Amino acid sequence: MIKANQNINDNNTIEDLGIINGKVYMDGGFSNANIYIKGEKISCITSEKLQCKKVVDAGGCMVLPGLIDPHVHFHLGVGDCVSSDDFHTGSIKAALGGVTTYIDFLDPVKKASQIDIAFEKRLKLAETSITDYAFHTTIANPVDAPIDIIRASKKLGIPSIKLFTTYSDSDRRTGDNYIYELLKCSKDENIKVVVHAENDELVSGKKDILVKDHEKYRPVISENIEVMKLATMAKETGGNLYIVHVSAGSSVEELVKNFENELNRHQITLESCPHYFIFDSSVYEQEDGFRYTMTPPLRPETDKILLNQYIDYISTIGTDHCPFAEKYKNHKYTSDISMGIGGIQYSFLNIYSLFKDKIIDKFTKGPAKAYGLYPQKGTLMPGADADIVIFDDKAHTTVKDLESVYNGNILQGAIKEVYLRGQLLVSEGKVHNRLGKYIKR
Repeated sequence: MIKANQNINDNNTIEDLGIINGKVYMDGGFSNANIYIKGEKISCITSEKLQCKKVVDAGGCMVLPGLIDPHVHFHLGVGDCVSSDDFHTGSIKAALGGVTTYIDFLDPVKKASQIDIAFEKRLKLAETSITDYAFHTTIANPVDAPIDIIRASKKLGIPSIKLFTTYSDSDRRTGDNYIYELLKCSKDENIKVVVHAENDELVSGKKDILVKDHEKYRPVISENIEVMKLATMAKETGGNLYIVHVSAGSSVEELVKNFENELNRHQITLESCPHYFIFDSSVYEQEDGFRYTMTPPLRPETDKILLNQYIDYISTIGTDHCPFAEKYKNHKYTSDISMGIGGIQYSFLNIYSLFKDKIIDKFTKGPAKAYGLYPQKGTLMPGADADIVIFDDKAHTTVKDLESVYNGNILQGAIKEVYLRGQLLVSEGKVHNRLGKYIKR
């Protein structure tokens, strides 16, 4: 029996909830055990049957930690349009996909003094979330010193700073000198430098790029070059580098050849998204190719295959969830299209269908450890938040969602029940309205 402490679970204690007869995921494997919950926390994991107010029979299903999506964009404003999902609808889709915690982004800032304002604005929008959430600070060609940005962010419980190496046309690009200094600070301050990595000069700023040419004008080499440069900086400085939405298998291959030790030690952390494993750039030739537009774009089939082969070096799976209404997507030229797709509801099922059990940590412990949520989140152990997913790995789920690029796909597994801090959040596809909370890290 594993207990939080002797006082939490003694012979006189009646647990609030017991999830019994499940295959409990712990330490990279499964145990036939029962999980008991007191209040919002896991109090005990044991093969014994304990007294509790309510019992849920998992019936031999997998019992997993609540999933974490480290990369979403809810209620994202781009120009005059806003993404389709706000924090309420987005968190509902998250919950249906087994995601109990996600990390969104503050609006880009240039000065440390602007972070508080950006935080309060985003926090207000997130009040409608039914799952827990955290934030990344985002910078855009900042003017304040890296240490000032870091410390202002950490005061709000945000130890991760997102930046772009491209988008100079909208003054969002952060220069190499600044990134180098930020990485140097990141080691001592124990923060993650989170980077959208595309070489700005190799990304075309043309305004008349057809959808079918989307990938050609944001080519693979633009990512290859930039991730290698960033990795070199991280190695030199000892900094903590996290590269978001890695799209090309060739990028990972080159990083493995040259920085395998840093990858294995998680000094350099790689995130990718389900769509890069499933689709390739040939979809841009289709009549509805506009529906698959995002940045970085989908890559040629050879790079998609290579990315699948290097899955073991991808530490986290994020969705970059950012769908837009068709009126913002269905245009001839990419410069007129709002970039981004949805997918948080189907993220785990998509990747589980491809790689089975080996990807569980990439949705749980991986993002939790990368972003300072562990062991409160991302694991099943006494004392952790009782965020739990009951997952039937033998079932199949058919996606019936006309708005999704995954519509019609038959996926391995089914999310049966989801618990957020001990409260039932999802049961057989029905969502129970709960109040998510901001998680300081």
